[in-house]
Amino acid sequence: MAPALVLGRRVSNFLQTALLLGAMALLAGYLGWALLGGAGLTAAVIVVLFFLAFAPRVSPRMMLRLAGASELRPEQAPGLYRLLGTLAQRAGLTRVPHLYYMPTRVLNAFAVGSRDDAAITLTDGLLRRLEGREIAGVLAHELAHVRANDVWVMTLAELAGRITGTLSFFGLALLFIWLPISLLSGGGLPLLPILVMIFAPTISAMLQLALSRTREYDADIAAVELTGDPRGLASALNTLEKLQGGWMERMFLARMPNWMRSHPQTDARIQRLLALEAEQPVDIADWADDPFFRRPRVERAPRWRWSGLWY
Repeated sequence: MAPALVLGRRVSNFLQTALLLGAMALLAGYLGWALLGGAGLTAAVIVVLFFLAFAPRVSPRMMLRLAGASELRPEQAPGLYRLLGTLAQRAGLTRVPHLYYMPTRVLNAFAVGSRDDAAITLTDGLLRRLEGREIAGVLAHELAHVRANDVWVMTLAELAGRITGTLSFFGLALLFIWLPISLLSGGGLPLLPILVMIFAPTISAMLQLALSRTREYDADIAAVELTGDPRGLASALNTLEKLQGGWMERMFLARMPNWMRSHPQTDARIQRLLALEAEQPVDIADWADDPFFRRPRVERAPRWRWSGLWY
C-alpha cells in the first residue's frame, strides 16, 4: 500500500466525520434554541451527555440474543477464532470480540459494542458463500468498525437525528397553533426558524447517510491495513453485490442516487481498494482456510419459513 495515499484518505475521512457530526449537532441545537431558547439548547445537551454516560454499558451480547444470534465457541469454529485473534492483535485491541452466528441465508456481517466489549455476527449465508480470503476481509472490516468505535459514532448520529425530528415535530405543531394568532395580531413570521423546522429532519437524515458512507470507506482502508489484502475484501464486496437481494432490489438500488445510500456504491469501494493493492503477496490468505473455517458446527441451521425467509 502507498502510505501517503492511505494517510490522505484517513485524514479526509476523519475531517468528513467531524464535519458531518458537527453539522447534525448544530442543526439539533439550533432547533432547541429556536423553540425554547437557552433551556431548549441545554435540554438537548443533557440528553446527549446522558447517552454518552450510559449507552456504552448496554451489553452487545444481550442485543444479539434478542436478535436470534447464538455465540460461536472456539471449538465450533477454530479457524475463525484464530483469524479473529490475529486481526484483533494487529488492530491493537486489548480484548478479542466475541463471534456470533445468525442462522439466516442473508449474506451479512455486523459489529456491535465498543472497543472493550464487542461482538461480531456472521450469517450462515455469508459463511457458506464466501471463500476464506473474502471472510478475512469482512472480519477485518468489522474489526475496523470496532476499533474506530463506529457503532458509538453512528448511534450518536442517530440520537442527534431523533432529537432533530422530535423538535421539528413539536415546533411545527406549535406553529399551527401560533400562526392564526400571529396573523390576527398583525405580527410577522420568523421565516428562517420555520424553514429549518420543515427541512431539518430531511437534512439530518441526509447527513446521517453521508456519515455512514464515510465510516464505511474508512473501515475499508483500515481492513486493508490489517490484512494487507485489498483484493480479498474487494472480492467479498463483489460477491455480496452479486448474490445479495433479488432482481427487484438490485434494480431499484442501482437507480438510487448516492446521497440516499447508507453504504457507498460497491464499484466505488472496489476501485478504492484495488488502488491500495500491494506488490507483496498477502499473509492472511495463506492460512485463512481451515476445515471448520466456512462451516461452523452449530446446533441450528436455517430453515425455510412460511414468510419466505430462511432463519
